[in-house]
Amino acid sequence: MSTNFYVELTAAELQTLKDAQASILNVLAPKLKALSPDERRDSVKMGEASIPFVRKIMEYVVSNPEFTPAFVKPEVMEKQWKSIDELTPFFNALEQLVSNLSDSILDMGSQLMKSSNAYYKQTQVAVEMDVPNAKPVNADLKVRYERKPKPAVNGIES
Repeated sequence: MSTNFYVELTAAELQTLKDAQASILNVLAPKLKALSPDERRDSVKMGEASIPFVRKIMEYVVSNPEFTPAFVKPEVMEKQWKSIDELTPFFNALEQLVSNLSDSILDMGSQLMKSSNAYYKQTQVAVEMDVPNAKPVNADLKVRYERKPKPAVNGIES
């Protein structure tokens, strides 16, 4: 982690990002589905290893339709396959971008907290040395680190 890393965007760049975000949301949001944690957990997953299997099934559904169960709709399968094929490259690019964005925000936040803690420690030293204005600044900042009493468990405070 570097101590001097930050992201500086021009007003035009920030507007470009906001416009791109709005465009993506306008196109995709109404078409996507949100699953509950239980639905995610209970779903059969199609990972990378399953793609060749599904690809073969998609071919067999066309060449040997007699094996298609009555409840399976080949036209829906084709649309799902096409959707996954079209959306996966966007997902992969966005996932990588989100990961790098998350790492960048984490790094900047970490460095900012280190600098902030150093500033706070300096106010503590200044209070001990009776430096003017140190007490109110330190009093305002120390709220962040004050310990709150733990809630009573079965009527017993810890």
